[in-house]
Amino acid sequence: MTSTTGSTHTSTALEGRTALVTGATSGIGKAVAQNLARQGAEVVLHGRDRTRGEALVKEIAAEGGSARFVAADLTDAEDTLRLAAEAGAVDILVSNAGLYEFAPTAATDAASFDRHIAVNTRAPFLLVGALAPGMAGRGHGSIVLVGSSAARLPAPIGAAYGAEILTRYWATEFGPAGVRVNTVSPGPVHTEGTRAMLGDHIGALDTTNARGRAGDPGEIAEIVSFLAGPASSYVNGAVLYADGGERSALPA
Repeated sequence: MTSTTGSTHTSTALEGRTALVTGATSGIGKAVAQNLARQGAEVVLHGRDRTRGEALVKEIAAEGGSARFVAADLTDAEDTLRLAAEAGAVDILVSNAGLYEFAPTAATDAASFDRHIAVNTRAPFLLVGALAPGMAGRGHGSIVLVGSSAARLPAPIGAAYGAEILTRYWATEFGPAGVRVNTVSPGPVHTEGTRAMLGDHIGALDTTNARGRAGDPGEIAEIVSFLAGPASSYVNGAVLYADGGERSALPA
């Protein structure tokens, strides 16, 4: 199950479904949004940069898909709830937006910690609380959290990064009503964000797993689309590790 960000395969597996993807204007989120649109979903794109968001709407339309953009700041609780309201009755929620700052605990101040908690934990909590009851009322829905190998591979940096601790709880809470909740936990992936963080050390990403290379956003998007669609109807409460066979965390 591999792909690239530029994949143009199409399917009707998600036709008639509406998907909200947070952090959709770059990296994994962008690839996920494009892939869901290619499978027939109407995609609500979330991001902070309206220019990039509207550009992606046009890209998806050019491929025959349907998308609209809603800007929101996930560090703000009220803005997060506004995003949920403007997204409307969604069938699929992909909580992809996240923060990860390379800093040891002593160098992580309260403001930085609060940003991490707001985006990585509170925002998905608020979005699920606002959107999952509607899915349950309609008898179907899929929630996919995009986590990170950083949540299970301790390192001397980034301790404020959120883990996938709510997956099983939500799967138990909403599963009986037909709403599935799963997490994808990627290892290192080549994105604009990782290039910005690592700079000249970007090659280190290709040395951390058994595949001998970092992942492509499109590969993660294929897994998200699988979990969002009918082919995974019996998968609930799972954390799927997409890391190429992880060997170790990145060095400090």
